[in-house]
Amino acid sequence: MQRTAVNPWNWSVGLGFDQAQLVESRRRELICSAQDSVDANGNAQHPGDMAAQLRLALDNLEAVLAGADMTVANVVRLNIYTTDVGELLQQFGVLAERFSGIPDRFASTVLGVATLAGPDLLVALEATAMD
Repeated sequence: MQRTAVNPWNWSVGLGFDQAQLVESRRRELICSAQDSVDANGNAQHPGDMAAQLRLALDNLEAVLAGADMTVANVVRLNIYTTDVGELLQQFGVLAERFSGIPDRFASTVLGVATLAGPDLLVALEATAMD
């Protein structure tokens, strides 16, 4: 798979994502449901703690990716849904750290929402991965 970053402006590169990703010669595409801070039984974890919820949502996303023999390096798009955009942006380093060292970035959108699937959930990560 050939990935080319498309960035008419470079401000997003410093934050760890691209304005777009041109993907050519792909083999497989994995469209993930949003992953949030829940345990194996679907119970919300870490109420009120954005950083901890973001870490667990990333763990859950990595588990889904692994089920398709992929890693975060395969993520080409990551949509982030949150009930608190300001707090998410303060904790964005948690997400950037998980993707650090990967040569290709992903396209991304942050969306503020009134509520997620459970009242204690603060963030959900929806990814598309390709190889």
